[in-house]
Amino acid sequence: VQLQASGGGLVQAGDSLRLSCAASGRPVSNYATGWFRQAPGKEREFVAAISSSGSNTYYKDSLKGRFSISRNNAKNTVYLQMNTLKPEDTAVYFCAAKFGGSSYSSHSYDYWGQGTQVTVSS
Repeated sequence: VQLQASGGGLVQAGDSLRLSCAASGRPVSNYATGWFRQAPGKEREFVAAISSSGSNTYYKDSLKGRFSISRNNAKNTVYLQMNTLKPEDTAVYFCAAKFGGSSYSSHSYDYWGQGTQVTVSS
């Protein structure tokens, strides 16, 4: 499966963005999907994940309530809705997919998109 992340941009603190992760080659419904982010000089960190069916979601604790992950398997796309953005959310956001259950660990994911830049100004 190939993944294409999009939807990033430059926004002000308090704004919202919705990232999309479009899959091609294989149905995204075969895979659990996660979002990760990496800020300059920092390690890649888990943001959110969703099971292949969409029935289970998982979040980095500090992002619960602001970020929401969802999927539309008919459109072969997974989304990350980000609300009330803060400057510390600035990072490159990556989507990733794996067989089996969701995971918080980036090492568990087999397929990665190229990343989309999110910059939040204060």
